[in-house]
Amino acid sequence: MHTLDLTHSWVGYLSLFMFVVGYYFIAAEDKYHINKAKPALFIGTSIFMLTALYFKIHSLNPSPLEEALEKTIIEIAEIYFFLLVAMTYIEAMIDRRVFAALRYNLVSRGLNYKKLFWITGFLSFFISPVADNLTTALILSTVLMTIDHKNKAFLVPGAINIVTAANAGGAWSPFGDITTLMVWIDGKGEFVEFLYLFPAAFLGWFLTAFLLSLFVPNENPPFDAKEKKVEILEGGKVIIVLFAFTIASAVLTHQILDLPAMWGMMFGLAILKLYIYKMNLKHDKNHQINPFTWISKIENDTLLFFFGILAAVAGLHFLGYLEYFTRLYDTLGPTVVNIGVGFISAIIDNVPVMSAVLKANPNMGEAAQAEWMLVTMTAGIGGSLISFGSAAGVGVMGRMKGIYTFSSHMKYAWAVFLGYALSIAIWYVQFIILKLY
Repeated sequence: MHTLDLTHSWVGYLSLFMFVVGYYFIAAEDKYHINKAKPALFIGTSIFMLTALYFKIHSLNPSPLEEALEKTIIEIAEIYFFLLVAMTYIEAMIDRRVFAALRYNLVSRGLNYKKLFWITGFLSFFISPVADNLTTALILSTVLMTIDHKNKAFLVPGAINIVTAANAGGAWSPFGDITTLMVWIDGKGEFVEFLYLFPAAFLGWFLTAFLLSLFVPNENPPFDAKEKKVEILEGGKVIIVLFAFTIASAVLTHQILDLPAMWGMMFGLAILKLYIYKMNLKHDKNHQINPFTWISKIENDTLLFFFGILAAVAGLHFLGYLEYFTRLYDTLGPTVVNIGVGFISAIIDNVPVMSAVLKANPNMGEAAQAEWMLVTMTAGIGGSLISFGSAAGVGVMGRMKGIYTFSSHMKYAWAVFLGYALSIAIWYVQFIILKLY
């Protein structure tokens, strides 16, 4: 993206001010009861509109701005439609009682809250490298809500555990997170190199999970022995298979055909709609399924939040603010800055932060491969430090409204931080001291 140095102009100052104020209201969603999508969408659209006004006032060539907008729209569209399909599949599985059946099978076995906490955490860590962190977090947070939608002593630590596990699991797979996929596509790391992050990612998450588990009640969730067994409705099992096919299609379409991952996801959505059409042929009009009802139930505020925040960061990048970020690498050194990226990604969201790092393409020094793996890990895991610091966190906030919030997450943020610190320590020993990568 072409950038200008407008950081010392009125549009630069005003845009930065709006970004800071907007992010304050995003963080204070619980206090002001303003949905996070509203300030995000406002700052995202306003920055580019103010920049366009600046260009008009000063009779500047609009081509660079138009080019930046087109690229931003494409980047946002890829993420937007990817999430749209993932959320639609989740709503389809909810409708077919997939999660209700899973909840029954878990609870009917007499598993208490602590065991369920660990089961959902392990599933999140090991599914996210394949299914991506956001999709995994959305699925398992839905499972939490079906187990018990009222007990916050279980739900809040459980939600943080799922988000942290999904982000950590996604960090050691090239397609486990949008950020790792970006690094892989950009050629900053080979496929196998990401796998070397497993020890740091796993042990860091495990420490956080252990600390969180201390606050989970050692009780059983509500379950009536007379409760009727929940069965998956017609088409539910096929939809599970189609969802797995859709994820595989997104990965293979991108890797083999060089198409955006969302193209494979949209193809999977088409297959889902065709399957529902075929299934409806067997039923009368009163018993047919309308897949558009699933789309209508997805968390559109989550999608609009991503639109706004990605547009806002792209606008600041165009104005030249991210150039200061590049200079930090030369001043402080890559390791210090890459560790700091984790904290920045928690505030701004790891996707735009990683995008900024890749666009800046800083000098990573002699241990460039190790440093690129470090920033990949810190951007992913660091996003767990704050609830809206990652796609997984934002998705779960939308799924568990009023329960998993910024303030509820911050009560346990210290546990996430300790896990983050442990992951960095393990990376340093493995990559720098032992050079095992």
